[in-house]
Amino acid sequence: MAVGWFMTIIIGGLAGWLAGKFMDMRFGVILNIIIGIVGSAIATAVFQRFGIFVAEDKLGYLITSFVGACILLFVVKLVRR
Repeated sequence: MAVGWFMTIIIGGLAGWLAGKFMDMRFGVILNIIIGIVGSAIATAVFQRFGIFVAEDKLGYLITSFVGACILLFVVKLVRR
C-alpha cells in the first residue's frame, strides 16, 4: 500500500514535529513538514543503500520519516555550531 500525497504531508509533518521535540529543535509547521518529507527521502536512501527493509505502510513511513528527520536535524545542529 503506497502512501499518497496528502498522507505524505500529514505523516511528514508529524514526523518532523516529533523529531523536533526529540532533538530539542523547534521550527514552524511548514518547516516541520519539509523536514519530515526530506528526512524521509534521506532515510529511505540510506536504508536502501545498506539493504535495510523499509515498510511501505503508514507506520513504516512514519518511522522512516522520523529517523530521517532526526538525522537531518542532527546535521543542522552540527552546522549551527
